[in-house]
Amino acid sequence: MTTTVRRVLLAGRAIVAVAILAAIVGQLDTSITFWTARGDASIPLDVANFFSFFTIQANLITMLALVALVVAQLRRRRRVGRLLDVVLLCATTYMVVMGLVYSTLLRDVELQQGATLGWANEVLHHVAPLWMLIDWLLSARKRAVRYRDLGIVVVFPVLWLVYTLARGPVTPNQVNGRGWWYPYPFLDPAIHTSGYASVAIVCMVIAAVVMLSAAVLVAYALWRGRASGRLV
Repeated sequence: MTTTVRRVLLAGRAIVAVAILAAIVGQLDTSITFWTARGDASIPLDVANFFSFFTIQANLITMLALVALVVAQLRRRRRVGRLLDVVLLCATTYMVVMGLVYSTLLRDVELQQGATLGWANEVLHHVAPLWMLIDWLLSARKRAVRYRDLGIVVVFPVLWLVYTLARGPVTPNQVNGRGWWYPYPFLDPAIHTSGYASVAIVCMVIAAVVMLSAAVLVAYALWRGRASGRLV
């Protein structure tokens, strides 16, 4: 059973990592074609905006973490190190929360990356998050994570929010000609009656969901324990 699960994990990690890369490249190529046909003044700005989406950044982090796991598994390393364990906690948390936010707030919203590539959208928002959750459930007892790691988990989302809210007001929107651009509607103070106050509330709610999700993942890992015969 252990050998079978290890093989499933190895195959799944490799396949999902490749799928994420293909989805990002495919969506970027589709978007560039769309932006060019639309006549955007600055394609480099469009590309910068594309990589400013939390979805893209979280998937890139996840892809690199999965590649590291595959390499470690092929080298028959029994332990991948606590640093990668924490990175996996972060990646799994981001992907799970991103999947939830997309499904509840953004599924019917046309985002500003241009024409959406259907299969790539499914990989980035559903397949990859689901795999990361499954991977954690199968391998959690191997992960040397602690509740104090929750502070590390929130670092990247906070930095992303600071970057997004600082960049938004000074980034021109090539879709509607406005002088500001935000990757997600709920971060745009212009669409909220209370402006930045409403944005702050949304950010606090998402931060709470991130912390709660990470805490549940850590609790599960601790419950499974780190006894002998753990999975890779």
